[in-house]
Amino acid sequence: MIYSIIKYPDPVLLKPAETVTVFDKELKQLVADMFESMYDAQGIGLAAPQINISKRICIIDLSFKKNPADKIVLINPEIIEKDGKQHEEEGCLSLPDIREKVHRAVYVKVRAQDVDGKWFEVDGTELLSRAFQHEIDHLHGVLFIDHLSRLKRDLVYRRIRKMQKNGEW
Repeated sequence: MIYSIIKYPDPVLLKPAETVTVFDKELKQLVADMFESMYDAQGIGLAAPQINISKRICIIDLSFKKNPADKIVLINPEIIEKDGKQHEEEGCLSLPDIREKVHRAVYVKVRAQDVDGKWFEVDGTELLSRAFQHEIDHLHGVLFIDHLSRLKRDLVYRRIRKMQKNGEW
């Protein structure tokens, strides 16, 4: 099933997601549907709040379907280590047509559960590190534009309001 991606300022995007406590076949189906929805939207990462499900689940596939082994599922993830700094452009499926440079750590280590509830750790650098941080932020109700300066954020809000007014959002 392909879910619609919800856009800012939908309230589900702005609040912390709920911890996943049940690891069953419905959860596995939701994760499969999330991958299908992400690919349909041409994304490389997706958090459950972006499909209007307030659960601490996010997925990433930097290969965009080219390598099934690159598919990452993070349930109840937390960043346990960070290092370095990078300042690169990001975008978001919930903020279409908005791209801005954001400060992130170059390296992160994440602790999360898989679809069976088993805890694991995974680390990433560069783009994967940014994807981890971006998607985990969604689970805390934080969008990448929240990392911008107040001035840049206000310019983004104005752009969004203008697109809403013109029926383009």
